[in-house]
Amino acid sequence: MSESVVPEFQHRTVLLDEAVSALAITGARADGIYVDGTFGRGGHSRKILQSLGPRGRLIAFDKDPQAIATAAEIADPRFEIVHDSFATMAQALQERGIQQVDGVLLDLGISSPQVDDASRGFSFRADGPLDMRMDTTRGMSAAAWLAVADEQTIGKVVRDYGEERFAVQIAKAIVAGRTVQPITGTRQLAQIVANAVKTREKGKDPATRTFQAIRIFINQELEELEIVLDQAFRQMAQQGRLVVISFHSLEDRIVKQFMASKARLPQPDRRLPIRAVDLPQPELKLVARVKPSDTEVADNPRARSAIMRVGERLAAPVGVQP
Repeated sequence: MSESVVPEFQHRTVLLDEAVSALAITGARADGIYVDGTFGRGGHSRKILQSLGPRGRLIAFDKDPQAIATAAEIADPRFEIVHDSFATMAQALQERGIQQVDGVLLDLGISSPQVDDASRGFSFRADGPLDMRMDTTRGMSAAAWLAVADEQTIGKVVRDYGEERFAVQIAKAIVAGRTVQPITGTRQLAQIVANAVKTREKGKDPATRTFQAIRIFINQELEELEIVLDQAFRQMAQQGRLVVISFHSLEDRIVKQFMASKARLPQPDRRLPIRAVDLPQPELKLVARVKPSDTEVADNPRARSAIMRVGERLAAPVGVQP
């Protein structure tokens, strides 16, 4: 993080103790290999390192250059940070000669410093450049995308990723607005959306869903989540834990459906003579679904929408290696 330029914003890690506890880093597993797919400001990673044994190892990922700079402050030989999306997990582990891991933690969404730093463009509460990229060193900013995307595409993004019922009206307003002047600021976009949304949700700014949608699209958050869930499961050792914290329904739906599919008992062909001992077994055990306590939500309102799901890798099906 460029602290000399960007002020330090406080970040409170959601479900800190619960998430690390769910990884079950005890006994021989304390010397295992773990992955923190979203380093953020390092709350979970530091807690994991406290639980690891001397031969344990933690590989963390993050796209945000500020997070990478924060991670550089951790002087622990058991720790390594990778400046890339967690969707590159399989390749990164392969490059390090790692075939299996004992646990993967994914804390989805954006961190408080990202939201509160107006220069990142994630929030409309303070005016700033309309960027929204998790990794500011690559890719197209939200402003650049809004300058070239057609009305239909904008509407689809706002509807699908923001679950916004006024997506068509918002898309029309954005296209009309950019003909007057380029849409480059957060407050500017928020005002355009506010003028297009006729009915407002109680207690929610009319631009909330649109900002969420554009951020998710720009960073390909849902697509990368689907990729990393599959990669994490394939890399998981027997009894390894997959722990995922989601902050909105689109993320949680993907996680829930993925874990359910792996926990479902495969149905054999009833026409074939199969012994009970040879029946296929589920690959994942659903361990827990956890929400923040009332005390945590009162202390950190941003935790209120969090849902943590935990799954444990069971023995691989016959003939299949985990």
